[in-house]
Amino acid sequence: MSYEVIESKFVATEEQGEVSSLLIQPNDARWLLVLGHGAGTNMRHTTLQTIAERLADVGIATFRYNFPYAEQGRGRNSNAVCQETVRSAVAAARTAASDLSILVGGHSFSGRMSSMAAAETPLEHVRGLVFFAFPLHPSGKPSTERAVHLSDVTIPMLFLSGTRDKLGELDLLQPTCAEIGDKATLHLLDTADHGFKILKRSRNTDEDVFVEMAQVINEWVSGLD
Repeated sequence: MSYEVIESKFVATEEQGEVSSLLIQPNDARWLLVLGHGAGTNMRHTTLQTIAERLADVGIATFRYNFPYAEQGRGRNSNAVCQETVRSAVAAARTAASDLSILVGGHSFSGRMSSMAAAETPLEHVRGLVFFAFPLHPSGKPSTERAVHLSDVTIPMLFLSGTRDKLGELDLLQPTCAEIGDKATLHLLDTADHGFKILKRSRNTDEDVFVEMAQVINEWVSGLD
């Protein structure tokens, strides 16, 4: 199914200027996910587009956006700039769809920027964080240092992580989520890697992995009401 996409721009930071955004809002939407991209991609990447479309199928709106470096085609911005961009995206999303409840998150890097922003100062009007493949550590360098700030996050968090994700080894990710406690929900995606590619022959379900994620998010938000 195809959906109407509304393009707009908002000011990411005073120094960096405007960035682009894409809004998909199904008629029956009650929730809006402010959705960031991975470190080396942008808001139009196939992964983000597919996430947005499958969420629209279950009635969840999305507000995709670029970080300044992706908008400008330059080297990655500082974490501080990216976190400020997350806050600006939330504000822009609320202006675009003021009647919807807000979630924030993204694929990999943007999910971490969202949680770091929320840990520093709570994101205004945001009800929950959704991580599509939270990058717990660099590939081949297992650690939990990137998770330290999560204990300072005050809102519920949903982790959607593949069992083959090399940036989120399960023997570290599972105890990390358990340590966070009731605020963290971990859903494992059978045979998926960091980019959500699956092994069809050994996967224990025929369900599309993006459909699975959308349904899990839809069920999770029902518990936030």
